[in-house]
Amino acid sequence: MGMVCLRLLSFICFSAIIISQTTAQPSFLYYFCMNDKGNYTANSTYQTNLNTLLSNLSSNTQIEYGFYNFSQGQNPDQVNAIGLCRGDVKPDECRSCLNDSRVLLTRQCPNQKEAIGWYDNCMLRYSNRSIFGIMEDSPSFFMWNQNNATEVDQYNQDLRSLLDSIRNRAASGDSLQKFAAENRTGPSFQTIFGLVQCTPDLSEQECNDCLIRAISDIPTCCDNKIGGRVVRPSCNIRYENYRFFDATAYAPPPQVSPSPSPPPPPPPSTNSNSTQGKSNTSRTVIVIVVPVVALVLLVIFICIYLRFRKPRTKSEKADDEITTSESLQFDFDSIKVATNNFADSNKLGQGGFGAVYKGRLASGQAIAVKRLSRDSGQGDLEFKNEVMLVAKLQHRNLVKLLGFCLERTERLLVYEFVPNKSLDYFIFDPTKRAQLDWEKRYKIIGGIARGLLYLHEDSRLRIIHRDLKASNILLDAEMNPKISDFGMARLFVVDQTQGNTSRIVGTYGYMAPEYAMHGHFSVKSDVFSFGVLILEVVSGHKNTGIHHGEHVEDLLSFVWRNWTEGTVSNIIDPALINGSRNEMMRCIHIGLLCVQENIANRPTMATVVLMLNSFSLTLPVPSGPAFLMNSGSLPSMQSWEYTSRATGSNQPRDNTRPSPESVNEDSITELYPR
Repeated sequence: MGMVCLRLLSFICFSAIIISQTTAQPSFLYYFCMNDKGNYTANSTYQTNLNTLLSNLSSNTQIEYGFYNFSQGQNPDQVNAIGLCRGDVKPDECRSCLNDSRVLLTRQCPNQKEAIGWYDNCMLRYSNRSIFGIMEDSPSFFMWNQNNATEVDQYNQDLRSLLDSIRNRAASGDSLQKFAAENRTGPSFQTIFGLVQCTPDLSEQECNDCLIRAISDIPTCCDNKIGGRVVRPSCNIRYENYRFFDATAYAPPPQVSPSPSPPPPPPPSTNSNSTQGKSNTSRTVIVIVVPVVALVLLVIFICIYLRFRKPRTKSEKADDEITTSESLQFDFDSIKVATNNFADSNKLGQGGFGAVYKGRLASGQAIAVKRLSRDSGQGDLEFKNEVMLVAKLQHRNLVKLLGFCLERTERLLVYEFVPNKSLDYFIFDPTKRAQLDWEKRYKIIGGIARGLLYLHEDSRLRIIHRDLKASNILLDAEMNPKISDFGMARLFVVDQTQGNTSRIVGTYGYMAPEYAMHGHFSVKSDVFSFGVLILEVVSGHKNTGIHHGEHVEDLLSFVWRNWTEGTVSNIIDPALINGSRNEMMRCIHIGLLCVQENIANRPTMATVVLMLNSFSLTLPVPSGPAFLMNSGSLPSMQSWEYTSRATGSNQPRDNTRPSPESVNEDSITELYPR
């Protein structure tokens, strides 16, 4: 027992020293520990190299310019590190920020070979792989000012002009600093302050590309806000309506001059100095004693907890995922009351998995309730998939899941109520399509693109939707699009780029050929569906067929024929009387790029968002769309599914229905945690 107490006392004393050194340690704005990049063991060569490299941060001369990049050791234990301070930060503040970073980052990410953390004044990252001179977009994060801008259109125009100006200036910087900051007068005499920066090891083109992509993220994170920032490993941007940088300090000096000699120490002994000394001593005692007492209490609590805690069973562990969502669970009776016992008058529509009803909670909040049919193909696994998946997604262009109900034989999903129904309700109706002018349609296209980009790259999970179509795009009161229905979605593991399935689920006409024919799906499958959706929005035609007398032509063939014959204006919906023809033509061009048969030729959603936001970007020439040459190989314009058999033959089964719907018979959804 004495030995145990001695060890415990030693642990407490050691911890007290550590705590006293780090109590004042500020928190990161954001940090990432790259668990998938590998771990190192304590006292290993890698840890020695990491500690040596980070300890040299403050003594490196490049810190005078706010930039540090060095390596330590040899492969496979080589460590590479980059430290970057904001361009207006003085050298002493830079050293202090990076020193704080190295202490906190190794503590927050113990034993991880790769990690990155950001303070307001600096960034620190290290890795066992090469990170020098490589433009990287992820991991990234957003921050925004809570206040909205006035005269939004003019504000956004002035902001874009400011950021483009300083972007070019920063990108043309040298190998020591790529930084620029400036202010500009906005609408109503507001002043907009902007700052952009790249790691100086990037080329001018790479810096430009990184900043362009960061600027294109502003509508995703900070739309109509008076301030925001987009932060990536290779570059960052920030803007506010107040001065947040030192405009006189950021230009680097032409040369590093020797530091002046320190001033002589002050003469000893005055009453005020004596009082200050006592104050410092008291503060030191408090800093050490308080953490020690707190640590002792923590150790006692841990011992009591470990002594009396009940071991968890396997079934309890298996229920973890659904348990985490208990705070989202609704009582069935409350939903029944909210929907007036699922009255037909409250029915909003019928989906592939069941009916959707409008309701109103006791609090007055309007909701949409998806009541899964008991004989639907979606089992408990698919239901759990949609709950756990959508609950983790937070984006303005994704429908928000408020909760769920799993009671008796009832399975309900409770969503925010989106008042303007779905996109197909407007776009394919001869009368209602006139309510969607080009400005609204262009905003819808951009919103869907940003929502997909979030699913593919920016959310905590990499998600393939697999059933993107006009009826799964809901429109809110301002006609902002919200992607819905994640019952068929797939989650990808880190760095996974493609998956396979023996059961095809989705809606024919929107499905990419490699998925429909062979069961291969990837982010490019969603890109294909998005391309079809763009062409539907611009043309007002369904993808299921366009009639010219007795001749029937599918949408992709129709668009491609007019594109190659130079009669692109025939594609545009006649209801679009006003609006930018250049934007319409560009959207048709982007749509054709998305539906190319060759997967490698289709752009990513990040590139699509950039194409939609930057008209200075030259678009590549599209090749022929998929299915154009193979239209006879699939059932005619109906929802369908097939199972890949052991012989390798794919036998389509035509599910004849009055209109295309999502296939859901025996659909299988697999979860891959990220």
